[in-house]
Amino acid sequence: MSSQTETSRPTAWPAAAQLIARWLERRERIDALFETLPGKLAGAERARCQHLVFGVVRHASRLEHALARLIAHPPRYATRAVLYIAGFELIEAEGEHADKGMVAKIVHHAVDQAKVLSSAAEAKLVNAVVRKLALALHSQLAPNRLAAAAVLAEYYSHPEWLVSRWLIDFGAEHTRTLLKWNQTPAPVYARWRDQETPVPEWLKPTQWAGFFEVTSGHWTEVEALLKKGKLYLQDPATRLAVELLAPQPGEAVLDVCAAPGGKSLLIADVMKTGRIVAMDLPGERINRLKENLSRIADVDVALVQADIARGGFAHLEDHKLPTEYPAVLIDVPCTNTGVMRHRVDVKWRLQEGDFHKHGRQQLELLHAASKLVAPGGRLVYSTCSLDREENESVVKMFFESRAGSPFKLEKQIISQPWVTGHDGAGAFLLRKKL
Repeated sequence: MSSQTETSRPTAWPAAAQLIARWLERRERIDALFETLPGKLAGAERARCQHLVFGVVRHASRLEHALARLIAHPPRYATRAVLYIAGFELIEAEGEHADKGMVAKIVHHAVDQAKVLSSAAEAKLVNAVVRKLALALHSQLAPNRLAAAAVLAEYYSHPEWLVSRWLIDFGAEHTRTLLKWNQTPAPVYARWRDQETPVPEWLKPTQWAGFFEVTSGHWTEVEALLKKGKLYLQDPATRLAVELLAPQPGEAVLDVCAAPGGKSLLIADVMKTGRIVAMDLPGERINRLKENLSRIADVDVALVQADIARGGFAHLEDHKLPTEYPAVLIDVPCTNTGVMRHRVDVKWRLQEGDFHKHGRQQLELLHAASKLVAPGGRLVYSTCSLDREENESVVKMFFESRAGSPFKLEKQIISQPWVTGHDGAGAFLLRKKL
């Protein structure tokens, strides 16, 4: 952590502090913030920067409440960022490294950073506050099993209204388990795509066939394998919808809301031959979809940039593509409550009304997708949400409408992370009558 090293090239801590200052001030999306990182910040330093930023955002509410009790008037955002990162490091040190030496190291490093990123005067504030913050954080006990929503929300850093909602939906025990799950950094999972080459030994097998945990220290190898298309970073939860769809060799499959293309890639790897038509709205995610589709070798691929709810049938005709498919997958936009362990800023952007708003949009998309299913064909509706209002309720409303009358529900899967051990998701297999 020497100052000479930090001034000679970009390093993780100051880079993370700059991103956190922007996040605290503007609440920018985390993925957009990371795109502003300098290219020179690479390898282990870049990974460390991401770890610090994710950690602060993940624990933001707990840190905010603790600091509010210690500081009457919040300092500048640059200084706040130093305090927040030091606070996260203290939370990290609550376990096996919770000793005076580690705390002193965190305090001294935060003070040194404040001198560069803020001012000498604010460095004195950081020195006093971080010492008190260490005591405050380490004296906090995890809430008991009957703790109120407000207590759970502060300690586990979630919006109180969301915790209250989960307590009603899942009960106290499962809500606490979910909150703890969301606060734990996720392993990096990957799917091995190359059937001709042995799986590298550093990829750790999981209970889910074809999915591996990427062990640390191998990012250079990972990047090379990603570029070659041999490996794809993907949570095992993504397999659920594709397994329900059960694409067959030689079939034509329509993948609606396809970006960024992970499920299209999995469908192609399962089918091996056939055709995939990937449809999504024009926009910034299309480039990632194009990149993933380019990695498909033996399956014919077509990309349609269109809104299925606004003339999807016509758009397919314009591209001289079929307007009926034996297999249709629609992975709808949702609140992402099942993937908060990965998307750590989602909980701070989510609003209470979003569940109803998404539910209406999801039903509209499901109606549009159902029109493109051939008689006897399969339609899989999927989300990465844990909420009934985006899963069971949408499917129920679909069956209550005229569009749902030709279909029957054959199977459904709800992945609850505390049960499945991977991201949350909902997937429903609907069969159209002949």
